[in-house]
Amino acid sequence: MSSDTLAQPAAVPDAPDEADVPRIVPQRRLGQWAAAVAVLALLGLAVDSVLRNDAFQWDVVAAYFTSDAVLRGLWLTLWLTAVVMVLGFALGTLLAAFRLSANPVLRAVSWGYVWLFRSIPILVQLLLWFNIGALYPRILGVRTVDLFGPVTVAIIGLTLHEAAYAAEVVRGGILSVDRGQIEAAQALGLGRWRRWRRIVLPQAMRSIVPPAGNMLIGTLKGTSIVSVIAVQDLLYSVQLVYHRTYQVIPLLMVATVWYTVVTSVLGVGQYYVERHYARGSEHTR
Repeated sequence: MSSDTLAQPAAVPDAPDEADVPRIVPQRRLGQWAAAVAVLALLGLAVDSVLRNDAFQWDVVAAYFTSDAVLRGLWLTLWLTAVVMVLGFALGTLLAAFRLSANPVLRAVSWGYVWLFRSIPILVQLLLWFNIGALYPRILGVRTVDLFGPVTVAIIGLTLHEAAYAAEVVRGGILSVDRGQIEAAQALGLGRWRRWRRIVLPQAMRSIVPPAGNMLIGTLKGTSIVSVIAVQDLLYSVQLVYHRTYQVIPLLMVATVWYTVVTSVLGVGQYYVERHYARGSEHTR
């Protein structure tokens, strides 16, 4: 073979003609677009029927939306929700610690509490507490009816109910933390409090916050049940008005809009709290 032949560069294949390159055509999703148009059309018709229906009496809704009676009921609803959530999670955290304890008695007590209060409907619990005077006419020498007013009964009943669910939420969050990290912190000589504050709690909150936020919104809406024991929350306040004016639908719409506004604000707050505790996670958005 001659040296001229060895010096010749290898032949470069010709570039393919553009006509020979297959084109990537996006898939047409006509069914999805048709379904989206149909859903938007139905939603538009539903909204239009609500806004244009004179039976809703939107002028009456606007007149009572910020009335003193409604705002007082709204304030009591918000206050009751905050108190119940704080007390419920405080008791629920204690119950979760009992459930995770090595003491079999504490574990049994915690399990029994959660089983009992998750088994009894909240309405039944409230009615039982409201009629507690029939079982115990006096407590510590004081008449029970003087100790347990409607608001007190509402706080006790809702708190005991929420604590049973909060205990499982907190327990699930703690169990979601990798045991190896706790053992590593122990090996580094970190005390119990520092382990909980720096290792366990920040990671457990990722699992605790979403269900806790749902519980908060559920508790806010669930407080409407205290109207059956004459606690003047938001629902009971509008009921007092429409019992007098017979404008049932517009007054119920006042309560509906207020519940929607408050739960929407809580939902936004829950989103930012979840994002805060999800920092560093691969699922952070």
